[in-house]
Amino acid sequence: MQKELVSRVRVRSRVRWLVCGLLFAATTLNYMDRQVIGLLKPVLQKEMGWSEIDYGNIVFCFQLAYAASYAGAGRLIDRIGVRWGLAGAVLVWSLAAAAHGLARGVGGFALARLLLGLGEGGSFPAAIKAVGEWFPRRDRALATGLFNAGSNVGALVTPLLVPVLTVRFGWQAAFFVTGGLGIFWLLAWMILYRPLDRNPSVSPAERAYIASDNGPSFARPREHWLSLLRSRATWAYAVGTFLTSPVWWFYLFWVPDFLHRTHGLQISQMGAPLVVIYLMTDVGSIGGGWLSSALIRRGMAPLPARKIGFLVCAACVVPIFLVPHLAGLWPATLLIGLAAAAHQGFSANLYTMVSDTQRPDAVASVVGIGGMAGSIGGLFVAEAAGYVLQATGSYVILFAAAASAYPLALLLMHLILPRTPTPTSPQAPRIDGGAAAG
Repeated sequence: MQKELVSRVRVRSRVRWLVCGLLFAATTLNYMDRQVIGLLKPVLQKEMGWSEIDYGNIVFCFQLAYAASYAGAGRLIDRIGVRWGLAGAVLVWSLAAAAHGLARGVGGFALARLLLGLGEGGSFPAAIKAVGEWFPRRDRALATGLFNAGSNVGALVTPLLVPVLTVRFGWQAAFFVTGGLGIFWLLAWMILYRPLDRNPSVSPAERAYIASDNGPSFARPREHWLSLLRSRATWAYAVGTFLTSPVWWFYLFWVPDFLHRTHGLQISQMGAPLVVIYLMTDVGSIGGGWLSSALIRRGMAPLPARKIGFLVCAACVVPIFLVPHLAGLWPATLLIGLAAAAHQGFSANLYTMVSDTQRPDAVASVVGIGGMAGSIGGLFVAEAAGYVLQATGSYVILFAAAASAYPLALLLMHLILPRTPTPTSPQAPRIDGGAAAG
């Protein structure tokens, strides 16, 4: 009855969507900064004489720092809040991104990537925590899909911007400009963002709407970070990110090289296929979040709805194993775009599953644990990709691994978390307030 009444109330303010927009912008900048090096790989490899293993080691440094930062930043953000936590993360990664322009060898780039990973590790824990605070459960996957679409926009804008900057001003300018944009975002964030409980722009109706299906608040003291590892939901999320996040890193850091190596594209020709790929991922990010949110609105419990979203997205990834065998540029581009779109839809539901199954004061910490797992998986992929390409010169093995990661992840996640945790479960608290059973 309360939900029906709240749904009929006119929500006079829409501050939650402003917050989602700011998170979208931060995610866009995050992916711009991390993708520049992938686009410039052929240029830097030629100018500096890097081997495939050198490049893999540079990516490894980013993944190592990202893994360490993700877990630590998540716990820190749960303690200090989203406003200061995300501001600090953006400041660190923006300065690190610009510092790439000063690097002159493998060591310099490795150090810059290390610092970039330390900063960027705070982005998604803060964003997922913000969505959990500002949106009711039925809207979270959609809001997550919307802000996560920023990763696709960043990956879309970068291949349009970087070649122009590189041709006209040199590759250093690409790093300076993309890093500098984060400072402008930081100013906007500090001016516009206030926590929900201290934000004077939020109307009572909007507050009621946000709280309408979030369940009761928790009176128990904050759990120790290590105690979160006893939660089945934490392990399901960690396994999902461990297996699927490395595939996304592979797309970001190696697809431009695949297009160059297999189809002969130069940096000035990368724009069109990469724009198509990341336009498709925008649709996947929003569509994947919309699908499970729509199922919940029709009465399905959150966890089964998320799993249906996982299944649809996993099925769309599988054909990517065909990509190295296709002779045409555009068939390969469209298959990569489909798989990348499915990844983002999978991720939107994966991130939202955390706020469905964890206490609000543990969301960023669990996202951090899972992100650390995903980055550890990325460490192996970074090294493996370098050695596989150095030894075989072929992407066949790498695309086959990408095709199998998502069905395997869904199977293992279902075995670990077959149903929504209940109030009496020793693994994790239930936060659905009794609205639905898994």
